[in-house]
Amino acid sequence: MRHARRRVVRRVTRLAAVGGLLLGGVMVTRAVASEPPAATAVPHTYATKAGRTGAELVSRLGSSRTAGTWIGADGKPVVAVTDEQAAAEVQKAGAKAKVVGHSMDELKSAAKTLRSAPRVAGTAWSMDYRTNEVVVQGDSTVSASDWAAMTKVADGIGGFVRMERTQGTFTPRLNGAQPILSTGGRCSAGFNVTNGQSDFILTAGHCGPTGSIWFADTGGNNQLGRTVTQNFPGNDFSLVQYADGKAGDGAGVVFIGNGKGVQITGAGDPAIGQRVFRSGSTSGLRDGQVTGVNSTVNYPEGTVTGLIETNVCAEPGDSGGPMFSEGIALGITSGGSGDCTQGGTTFFQPVTKALTALGMRLIVSNPAAAGGASPAPSATSAQGSIAPGAASPGSSAAVEGAQGTPLLSRLTDTRNVGPGLLVVGGSLIALVATRYIRSEQDRKAYQRYYSATWG
Repeated sequence: MRHARRRVVRRVTRLAAVGGLLLGGVMVTRAVASEPPAATAVPHTYATKAGRTGAELVSRLGSSRTAGTWIGADGKPVVAVTDEQAAAEVQKAGAKAKVVGHSMDELKSAAKTLRSAPRVAGTAWSMDYRTNEVVVQGDSTVSASDWAAMTKVADGIGGFVRMERTQGTFTPRLNGAQPILSTGGRCSAGFNVTNGQSDFILTAGHCGPTGSIWFADTGGNNQLGRTVTQNFPGNDFSLVQYADGKAGDGAGVVFIGNGKGVQITGAGDPAIGQRVFRSGSTSGLRDGQVTGVNSTVNYPEGTVTGLIETNVCAEPGDSGGPMFSEGIALGITSGGSGDCTQGGTTFFQPVTKALTALGMRLIVSNPAAAGGASPAPSATSAQGSIAPGAASPGSSAAVEGAQGTPLLSRLTDTRNVGPGLLVVGGSLIALVATRYIRSEQDRKAYQRYYSATWG
């Protein structure tokens, strides 16, 4: 019986050692095969030729001869110009030109006049480059007298200011896309960012003041972090520092529901007419188009400027959630009117503006980016190289917690080269040791047998 038990132990040990060799070999082989490219490689994004062409033409021709750019239905850039010579230069560059009556200087002057007028909560305005107008909106809370006063200001500016009444109310969407909760309410996580030493959640500024503590569950058991920087009103962004300083695995993926996500590969600025996507903890994944830029909204809590206007719907709780297209981070949900049943208007804080103001870098999915973070975005980069209707959120990815990461993914992680070699080495030692032990046991048994035979 004793010899039988020894044989079983030896066999189990050998099998374990052989299994360790195979496992270590897989870890090393797959890790080396999936080693990321050199850090100097530039991650591919769609922050695109079409958008860059329009932005570069506007910059070159100047604000007195142009009035903005947008992406046409065919995906080509369109530039609003004020004279035929400028139109010829635009067409020569391969873009489309639209001759308009008012320059960007005039549009900006109109917006400045509106800002200097007495503030009326529930109003908003933005530049509609496609119609060459400044569009002023008033929600259901704006009284008849206040609207009449705003209309008088608009009439004094000129006929290119259009007045519109809207349903619902302009409110921050307090209450990504993953829910984050505090005593102040519920918001949605936006994008993960880093300063190179610690990681943060970039979300809406109106979600909570500096010092707010955020949790991932309603029971308050899973603390995410604390708000360390808030900017609202004026802008609408804030930073929540992770409790342990790290965002963890999957930091470059945006949650869109049903265990799925979108890989974020960079940051950029959207173009009017571009199809965009928004994800939030209340209404999930929604899409629409950019309808205006440099928008101003007079929320009851204060005025926010420089926003992106869209016809994407949103609801309370979606605040802070990410807006993106083709894997490019574009904005974080600020507020708006309407809902996802009737539709409405939603405004977004531009990501590039927030990153610049905060001195942060976006954490991206592409491992080629240094430290997993994107380079500083270009001030003139514009996103939208394909026809708006053909745009997609971006490359899909599974969204799982650290505990739910598939075993194969953990084993083939590029960081497992060292552990894999240790497993291989330990297995070899185990094999050699079992072989030695067996040899010694056989030798002693041989000696005992012949000693007894020879008397």
